[in-house]
Amino acid sequence: MTADLREYISKLKKSKEIKIIKKKVSTKFEIAGITAKADGTSALLFENIKQNNFNLVSNLVGTRKRFALAVNSKENKIHESIYSSIKKAKKPKITPKGKFFENTSKNLSELPIVTHFEKESGPFITSAIVYSQNHEFKTQNSAFHRLMPVDKTHFSIRMVEGRHSHRNFMNAKEHGEDLKVAITVGVHPAISIAGAYQADWGKDELHIANSLLGNKLTLTKCPYTGMHVPSGTEIVMEGKILQDKTDKEWMVEMLRTYDHPRDQPLFELEKMYYRNNPIFHDILSGYGEHHLLMGMPIESKLNGIIKKKYPSTNQVVLSNGGSHWLHAVAQISKKPSTNVKKIINEIFASHRSLKMVTIVDDDIEPSNSEQVEYAMATRFQADKDMVLIKNVRGSSLDPSSNQKKLKTAKLGIDATRPLDKRKEGFEIAKIPKLDKISLDNY
Repeated sequence: MTADLREYISKLKKSKEIKIIKKKVSTKFEIAGITAKADGTSALLFENIKQNNFNLVSNLVGTRKRFALAVNSKENKIHESIYSSIKKAKKPKITPKGKFFENTSKNLSELPIVTHFEKESGPFITSAIVYSQNHEFKTQNSAFHRLMPVDKTHFSIRMVEGRHSHRNFMNAKEHGEDLKVAITVGVHPAISIAGAYQADWGKDELHIANSLLGNKLTLTKCPYTGMHVPSGTEIVMEGKILQDKTDKEWMVEMLRTYDHPRDQPLFELEKMYYRNNPIFHDILSGYGEHHLLMGMPIESKLNGIIKKKYPSTNQVVLSNGGSHWLHAVAQISKKPSTNVKKIINEIFASHRSLKMVTIVDDDIEPSNSEQVEYAMATRFQADKDMVLIKNVRGSSLDPSSNQKKLKTAKLGIDATRPLDKRKEGFEIAKIPKLDKISLDNY
């Protein structure tokens, strides 16, 4: 069976993880509102969109269960699946028979682009993956970029300075050229997960996607750009990012706050292709699917790096409260030789958007914010267990930071038991056979 979005939706239907919405809905706020209400529950498939004949899916991998289903993994083995796929990444097969060639258009307004929040600068495509050529290694790069329609043939495209797509764009601009790109919307979520992974410069994320999909991914060459995209993609757009034209936009980010207005480059459409009965994918910014899609690949990367370098580390999680991006908690099995502050600094170095890192013992569940706060309350002393790093590179999303210069302050917290104190003083008291008592029996 083809590794595409439709195959994954079939899996969701069999496991009763998706709800079908047949009532007519609007792309202006209504789809966003329904998706917000369904956050943390089912995926949604909208089959009746006003003034549009596309279907639309949202909340696709909005829970860890569906995320695990996308990478053929158990929930507690997601990190291992992603990290091993990175090591085993293999080039996909090429086929000329791209399913997206079934229909063509030169009108972007045919797409059911959702308006999500009241003060955003416009509707946005939030699931777009952009493919460009790495100018140094001549490999292909895949990355998420959100797109705002300007007219029937142009999008503004959000690109973070210094990231791989932007480096390719700047290289083209320095040579007086536009950057040819292909854009996909509506792919198997394993492809999205690979696209969200911050692979090393020169590495092709589609090779990782192929590994996640058990080497079942096939690619098709696009006629205008020469880019290779998944052959089962629902919607493919070819064109170029213009070197000398921009448009101002602002959007809601992972923290569910409005970003400041930015002048962003314009994408100019050459041609759009789409499958019969196409399925558009929308991601609601700042909610579960957005958090997991962006955060879980980074979480996997952190676990791979930190566990290898510091074997006393059991797991690293990006916290819900930090929007799966700005705060990390690491659980360790502490020994007299463990240097907690070195672990803190290594985690910061491995994901530079992080703003706070907390280290806890192995009797504390790192994904439970109440337990983490308990560890801070009983095992942390601010005058000696704190790491404060000032005026360093941080996340462009944090509204409290210097967003233009990307400078922030970072906090590391050692909330582990001090080994020079009485061990029993930190032991969490237990009641024998508590798990066998049911109040229904009393």
